[in-house]
Amino acid sequence: MQCDRIWRGARLATLAADRPGLGIVEDGVVAARDGRILYAGPAAEAPPLDAPEIVACEGRWITPGLIDCHTHLVFGGDRAQEFEARLAGATYEEIARAGGGIVSTVRATRAAAPADLVGSALPRLDALLAEGVTTVEIKSGYGLSQEAEAASLRAARALGEARPVAVTTTFLGAHALPPEEGDKDRYIARVCDAMLPAMARDGLADAVDAFCEGIAFSPEQTARVFTAAQALGLPVKLHADQLSNLGGAALAARFGALSADHLEYADEAGAAAMARAGTVAVLLPGAFYFIRETKVPPVDLFRRHGTRMALATDCNPGTSPLTSLLLVLNMGATLFRLTVEECLAGVTREAARALGRLPETGTLEAGKWCDLAIWDIARPAELVYRMGFNPLHARVWRGR
Repeated sequence: MQCDRIWRGARLATLAADRPGLGIVEDGVVAARDGRILYAGPAAEAPPLDAPEIVACEGRWITPGLIDCHTHLVFGGDRAQEFEARLAGATYEEIARAGGGIVSTVRATRAAAPADLVGSALPRLDALLAEGVTTVEIKSGYGLSQEAEAASLRAARALGEARPVAVTTTFLGAHALPPEEGDKDRYIARVCDAMLPAMARDGLADAVDAFCEGIAFSPEQTARVFTAAQALGLPVKLHADQLSNLGGAALAARFGALSADHLEYADEAGAAAMARAGTVAVLLPGAFYFIRETKVPPVDLFRRHGTRMALATDCNPGTSPLTSLLLVLNMGATLFRLTVEECLAGVTREAARALGRLPETGTLEAGKWCDLAIWDIARPAELVYRMGFNPLHARVWRGR
């Protein structure tokens, strides 16, 4: 079998569903052609393989390339000054009254030139790539006008052209009420009737998200957004049950959402509904840590009902200025008590599922994109155990 490239002498964590646990192969081979995996499995079972380039892995571990399935990577400015003010005792309300909070990010994002939105996001993206990330989701949501939301999504697309990484984009127009608007229903009507059709027409969004919360939008308003999205053929996902239980998990499941994210206050009915619908629970320990939340997501309920769980950085300027998916692995284990297997599946196979990309990536299986992370580790648990240490040996995207 003719290949472009072969990796030999590796230990594989394939994450394939037909293998138990992490899908470990002790003496493994990965072969690629035209950017896709031709074979990934035991060397003893491999067909005859030939390639102009053979990479000797010398016992290193290969996992699927990591996937960050929830980020707000594109935004203007930062909120470090507000962080300092909160440490000095200022309340969120005081900061908001002074023009801070999300309004300050909206103002900075709207004022930024398109090239500046890309330029400021590149270092954040590069930090993720340096840890083995090969696919990243990027949401809008800091423009809150048709023009600014489109500019953010175009910047996200441009990031995928500037770097060897797969970028999926999500329209999050229903993130917050823009500062010039005083009526939530009127703004949601604009999102549904004007903004969403424009994003779909211009091919800027792969999915549609909303923030269903007391400080954001109601379940009824969210349902209007989801109905409009599905009429345009766009899948949905939801910021759900982060600060209170408004039934967001069950709402996401009712619409067959790809994922429901945060979920600290989700209940058993929501967990069960998500499992039935195949909606992935995306857990975001960076935000939990940064805002000093004390109520952990109901991981035991998700396990009991078979709800799939993913992990992501939630990189954003206000509540999770985090660009390390490796640190998220440790946080998922220490803060949410996930197992090593759950953590690693959560940034590979289940993260791909949360993006609707599992047929293409997330596991080491023939036919999928050859996106690999090659690690200098003795066992996969090291990726979860270590903090502030990056053992990435090489990152492979599309077989290169």
